[in-house]
Amino acid sequence: MITGFLHMHSGLRWVALVLLVLTVVRSVSGWRGNTPFSEGQRKLGLFTMITLHIQLLVGLMVYMTRGWIGMLKAEGTMSNSYTRFFAVEHGSLMVLAIVLGTLGYSLSKRAADDATKHRKQAMYFGLALVLILAAIPWPFRQGFEQVGWF
Repeated sequence: MITGFLHMHSGLRWVALVLLVLTVVRSVSGWRGNTPFSEGQRKLGLFTMITLHIQLLVGLMVYMTRGWIGMLKAEGTMSNSYTRFFAVEHGSLMVLAIVLGTLGYSLSKRAADDATKHRKQAMYFGLALVLILAAIPWPFRQGFEQVGWF
């Protein structure tokens, strides 16, 4: 069961990334092109936010069941970049990114004009995308950690 949650969390990240990129690209093009904020754009933001929240719930299940929460009490967790990343950095950055994504949807929904709606979606979902890209445990990170880049 734990392995299933881990695979779901790993696979769902690609859905979340694709939706984030689509949301940011469409909102930036709508903002720059002065196009109306369509119902499709609103739904894209909604589906992106829902996917981020599902990813958070699955990630919390992985975090609790894999024992990462117990690593916070272990000595040496903060001095080891691998354990520190999974015990503290990954979860913290992802929660912050999901908060930004939620703000992007909520604030764009409440904005008065179409340009502001596009701008708020572009800014908040864009910041969420940057944080998520920084916090994903990419396979190449291990090579960079060995030379001191992470």
